[in-house]
Amino acid sequence: MRHFPTFFDLQDRQVAVVGGTAMALQRIRLLLDSGARIVLFARTLEPALAELVLEGHLVWQGHSVQPGDLAGAALAFVATGSLESDAIAAAQARAEAVPVNVVDRPELCDFIMPAIVERGPVTIGISTGGASPVLARSLRGRIEAALPARLGALARLAADFRDRAKSAIAGAAERRRFWERVLDGPIGAAVLDGDETSAAHRLQALLDSGAPAEAEKGAVYIVGAGPGDPDLLTFRALRLMQQADIVLHDELVGPEILNYVRRDAERIYVGKIKANHSKSQDEINALLVEHARAGKRVLRLKGGDPFVFGRGGEELEYVRRHGIEAVVVPGITAALGCAASAGIPLTHRDHASSVTFLTGHTRDGELATDWRVLARPDQTLVVYMGLSAAGKLAAKLLVAGLDRGTPVAIVERGTRPDQKVSTGVLSELKTLADRHQGGGPALLIIGKVAALAKKQSPEFTALLKEAV
Repeated sequence: MRHFPTFFDLQDRQVAVVGGTAMALQRIRLLLDSGARIVLFARTLEPALAELVLEGHLVWQGHSVQPGDLAGAALAFVATGSLESDAIAAAQARAEAVPVNVVDRPELCDFIMPAIVERGPVTIGISTGGASPVLARSLRGRIEAALPARLGALARLAADFRDRAKSAIAGAAERRRFWERVLDGPIGAAVLDGDETSAAHRLQALLDSGAPAEAEKGAVYIVGAGPGDPDLLTFRALRLMQQADIVLHDELVGPEILNYVRRDAERIYVGKIKANHSKSQDEINALLVEHARAGKRVLRLKGGDPFVFGRGGEELEYVRRHGIEAVVVPGITAALGCAASAGIPLTHRDHASSVTFLTGHTRDGELATDWRVLARPDQTLVVYMGLSAAGKLAAKLLVAGLDRGTPVAIVERGTRPDQKVSTGVLSELKTLADRHQGGGPALLIIGKVAALAKKQSPEFTALLKEAV
């Protein structure tokens, strides 16, 4: 490690900037939030720099740097745009024992600038040692995407309560465990969800209880994992997947998604497929409450969105009825993910002014009954779990008046690398559905928009034509 990472406290300390260029402006913008007293040495200024001077954000010395000008500065940044001038200024800084950074000239630098990710008081610096600034920026983008937007608020909450926690909890190890539970538990989740007032009240109540080092109650997170592509997970889902102690996951949650779960979390498969339920819904409900009451953070991970034919509403009611805190995180439901992956817009100004979601598998085994409404030609029908009921569904719609030539599409394993899409017309729906039986989760899309599906691979299209 050639470059040692560190953070300077620049509050009320002088920092010198040499050069009136756009590159100097970039450094100054970073320094403005540090509380430093900025002194700029340059004969001429970029217009934006001149504005900062007029607004009183820095002091401008209208000449090039002279011997003695940098004495006492905590740091110096050089960006004159001239190699000769940069070298002279860097030498002057070293002569006055001031660490210097020269923009885009690593050979003249005592220290280099990292790519920075900032969330309030939380600051992350990424460096490649000057080997590849582009790679550092790329890594910064990935970290930016992974970090919660309100992480700074969580850090501020910890700062506000740090002294109170130190007074209430004597031992350093006990305080560490306390803060781990707070920051990674329901209180921290409340802050990241935007409810800072409630989180502060709960944290104060915990400290006032006289036993803040005792474990908090567990909680249940009902989380939508999306249609299958890990890239479609939400940031909040990823965060809770990393925090959970126990994960109850469905059949539709594949290994690509489970790879993002905390490695030491216990995993319990509770999937249901037709005529084969590993756990009944009552058993699943009981497991959620049992583990939460034991102080665990329980993740109920469901394919798609938990509130769209996912029975998440039933689970939410159950755990709340038993006094367990519950958090619901929506996911991209299969209708949206699969349709988009297949190139099918669910609504379209020329073809469909509304969309209706149906399930082909209801509690009593009967399909929806208002077939005249469903048979309107200016809408899109999206049917979940409808392969086995495709023939009955098509017959009902045809009797209700929907044209037999209405376009249909079946999207199997939508958004995944092995996705398959078949298209046809309503009168062919059962035959098409039979071709997909046993192939994986599939969605039926009925309506004019289905004709807009992007073309399937020639091999699969040939197989479908042969079957039809």
